[in-house]
Amino acid sequence: MRQRFVLDTTAITDAGLRIKEGYESLCESANEVLDLIALARLKLDISCYIPYPSVYTELTSFLKRYGCDEDIFTKLDTWLVKKTPNRYEVKIPAAIFYEYIITVRQKMNRGRRLAEEYILEASAIASKLEDKSNIEAEIGNLVSKFRDKYRSVMRQGILDSAPDLDVLLLAKELEAGVVSSDGGIRKWSERLGLRFVEASKFPRMLKEYLKLMGLKDSEVREELG
Repeated sequence: MRQRFVLDTTAITDAGLRIKEGYESLCESANEVLDLIALARLKLDISCYIPYPSVYTELTSFLKRYGCDEDIFTKLDTWLVKKTPNRYEVKIPAAIFYEYIITVRQKMNRGRRLAEEYILEASAIASKLEDKSNIEAEIGNLVSKFRDKYRSVMRQGILDSAPDLDVLLLAKELEAGVVSSDGGIRKWSERLGLRFVEASKFPRMLKEYLKLMGLKDSEVREELG
């Protein structure tokens, strides 16, 4: 059966991927991954999709911020299939929706308790200050810690954006695998019975497929230029 993959933004931009493969920059990483995707398309008939416009816009904006060359955007438009998920036809089991609501409620409760703890701590600090004009400076570090912990509590293991949901909907529609490094996407891919591939492992997986087709490492590198 023909293989299809739906890519999240992190499939191209993941920092862990860059470290694992030894890429020096985001632009170099994006260029090499897109070349591998192109080679897999030509040699193995593997198709890689990207939800449009949500994830596509997110990815191109990210690459532009890092000043990537125009060639990378050309490769992105050439080798990634842009498709809008059919949000009206894709069916999600009610049990999944029910579980998601429970998960969101639990995170809201954890976020509320965390906020209460930091409010009490901030109040204790403020009550000891003689000069109230220094309150902002004294509790600034505490506010920073709260933001980090709150972000971790609320976002870990949850879908928190429209692009995240589009990745799952498109993969469900196409019966495709999901490529991402996002914990929330991974969790709900598993709940939906979708194949999941870690972004940091995707390039090596494609290289392994190509080797099984008879291409040696040196030949793969030559094909990639």
